[in-house]
Amino acid sequence: MTKSFFPLIVVAVVLAFVALFALSLQLSASGQLQQGNAPDFTFTQFDGKSFKLSDLRGKVVVLNIWASWCDPCKDEAAVLENTWRAYKDRGVVLLGADYVDTEPPALSFIQQYNVTYPNGPDLGSNIYRSFRARGVPETYVIDQRGSIAKVFIGPMSEAQLQSTIDALLAKATR
Repeated sequence: MTKSFFPLIVVAVVLAFVALFALSLQLSASGQLQQGNAPDFTFTQFDGKSFKLSDLRGKVVVLNIWASWCDPCKDEAAVLENTWRAYKDRGVVLLGADYVDTEPPALSFIQQYNVTYPNGPDLGSNIYRSFRARGVPETYVIDQRGSIAKVFIGPMSEAQLQSTIDALLAKATR
């Protein structure tokens, strides 16, 4: 009789683990900032220049958290660079915050992928933590008032990013 209950116990334990895993994924995804005011931070570029996010009010800001060791970050490098080149003269600023990396490979990444938008190390992972990021890449589109308008978890397409920016720019002209 004990042997007949064994498969049921195994199934119940497996289902319990699956349910806990699904719940943990849901909770971790809900921890990220998805809306509201973007946390202010000081952004220091690799060349030493620094400014605060709040200094960019009135512009659309695209904050991309990336790392040189991140394969999906390599895949989206052209998306971000193309977007920067298309919108940099239209009130859009793109920032690359390099997460848990060292400077030589980060600078090599920037050179290899011809990245021209401002980039800098996320010193102490302060930006990553303030946005409650969970991985790389993550991209936060911040509207002209400093509110989070859209979050992309993982790589996004050029069309997705540009349609988000277009909507914010159109909203500002109304």
